[in-house]
Amino acid sequence: MDIPKRMKAAVLYGPDDLRIEERDVPLPGPGEVLVKVRACAICGTDPKILSKGWPSQPPYGEYIPGHEYTGEVVAVGETVDEYKVGDRIAVETHKGCGRCVNCLRGMYTICLNYGNKEKGHRHYGFTANGGYAEYVVNHINVLHRLPDNVSFEEGTIATTGGTVLYGLETIGGLKGGETVVIMGPGAIGLMAVQFAKAFGAEKVILTGTRESRLEVGRSLGADVICNVKKENVVEKILDLTGGKGADVVIECSGSMEAAEKTTDVVKRGGIILLLGIYKDRVRLDLNKVVLGNVAVYGVRGEGFRATGRVLSLLGQKKITGKPLITHTFPLTEIKEAFKTFVERIGGAIKVVVIP
Repeated sequence: MDIPKRMKAAVLYGPDDLRIEERDVPLPGPGEVLVKVRACAICGTDPKILSKGWPSQPPYGEYIPGHEYTGEVVAVGETVDEYKVGDRIAVETHKGCGRCVNCLRGMYTICLNYGNKEKGHRHYGFTANGGYAEYVVNHINVLHRLPDNVSFEEGTIATTGGTVLYGLETIGGLKGGETVVIMGPGAIGLMAVQFAKAFGAEKVILTGTRESRLEVGRSLGADVICNVKKENVVEKILDLTGGKGADVVIECSGSMEAAEKTTDVVKRGGIILLLGIYKDRVRLDLNKVVLGNVAVYGVRGEGFRATGRVLSLLGQKKITGKPLITHTFPLTEIKEAFKTFVERIGGAIKVVVIP
């Protein structure tokens, strides 16, 4: 396969200074492959990276963000026999160091050597260059085969879904017949709706502020939707659960107000799963947690190789990412893509960039 020496890439030069430039195509080292990026979705973290940077990121002027991407293997480095040229793949963003206690336990998304490249850690799109480019080098540990019946665009949802699946596996899964509250009908919340139903939840209650997204959630399996701007979410959930609260509450929005309500709507002995990222400290009623024997979990990223299992479920058509992907833009129009995502133009949920 002919590989050019130069490529187009979106390079971050400083806060909100993203430029399309030509760069040298990187070369894979031992244990790495060169990926021709076919699609890269904008994540809610990306606008924050553009405006404020990220700890241990590559230097401004060299930094290529983007971490929810799929592509095709076009070259392999030394010792690589797990993948071959032509393989369709999706990339998970975290590669742990492989040597700390957390990594050895499979919790590489919370690697104790985060940002330490000398010890082998990589967080693609964060501490190492990512997918807003025509080509990117990735270690084989972050690769997953993309099923033939899943498009490159739909495959970009795998990391989002992986976060939800990792969270559900962390709390021990769901039991058939349970009631689940999902806060936030963004991409993570909409994937959570599908997983909750797939895991056997009897009643899934989706809350949020945007009617259009709530309706998407309904189409994906939510039994009840609740617009928090129009209804008292706590009263409605308690009414729907006979005053007991939900067995599991999954907070996906990153809203501090939503997170604070989790203790009001979870039943005694229930579980709160936090998947959002918050702009400041959140006040939780810890008396309700302690006296109600409530378990609270925070989960980061797509650990336990969950991304690969999401791809399998996409291939089996047990879940879908298609309704979430609302817009696509070429790499040369990445600024317009970010504007569409941030301002939610045209009901944007997932905006995908095509290098």
